[in-house]
Formats: sequence, structure tokens, C-alpha cells
Amino acid sequence: MSAVIEGWVEYDYAIVRLVPQVHLDAFQNVGVVLHSRQKRFLDVRFALDSDRIARLWPTLDLTLVERYLTAYRAVCLGGFGGGPIGLLPPSERFHWLTAPRSAVVQTSAVHPGRCRTAPEIALDNLLQLYC
Repeated sequence: MSAVIEGWVEYDYAIVRLVPQVHLDAFQNVGVVLHSRQKRFLDVRFALDSDRIARLWPTLDLTLVERYLTAYRAVCLGGFGGGPIGLLPPSERFHWLTAPRSAVVQTSAVHPGRCRTAPEIALDNLLQLYC
């Protein structure tokens, strides 16, 4: 555990990936989930390029993918809409969302980061960088 450095906001993040054919391990980055314990912040942003995904995986049901991402977001935001996991504290929801799994929606490894701005801005910047 690192010490909090004055003026910096520390966070952890993971890239959210669409993995339509899990056995092939091919994926498309579709979002970023970011957690800052220091700021009590947990959120996810998506940038789903439907046209590109349709070209790569023409038989993939994009409506179903959007439902998966909506459910992912509901868990991230917490509350009753996120089911039993949505009722957990933000740090536990983050760890649940980023746990390794063999599913259509997966995440990269968790990476540390820090910024001098609000975590919302860091999340937007990471989304732009990776998606």
C-alpha cells in the first residue's frame, strides 16, 4: 500500500473488453472502470464502436452486448439496480467487476495510477487513450 502524496489522487483502473469468442482470446476495448478509494469514487465509461464490432464479429448480438454493459454499469454504480453485488461497498464492487472470468465482457489486469485532477477526468482521459 503506497502512501498518499499531497496533491495527488491515487486510483486503480482496468480496461473493459468485449471478448465475443473467448476460446480465441481476441478482444475489443470498450470501456474503462476506475476506482479511487481516496476520493470514494467508482465509475465506468464505455465507448462501444458498434460498426467496428459488427465488421469483426458479424454474428454477434449487439443488443445483448449492450444489455451486458448496462448490467456492468449498474453493478459499478451500486444500489438495488446492481443486484446483491451492487449493495457492496465500492472497493468490493470494483474487485468483483475486475475479477478474471471467461465471459463476453472481461477486464484487463488492474493498473495503478494517480492524477492531480478529479478521478472523473482521469477516467475520461483513459477512455480516450484506450478505446
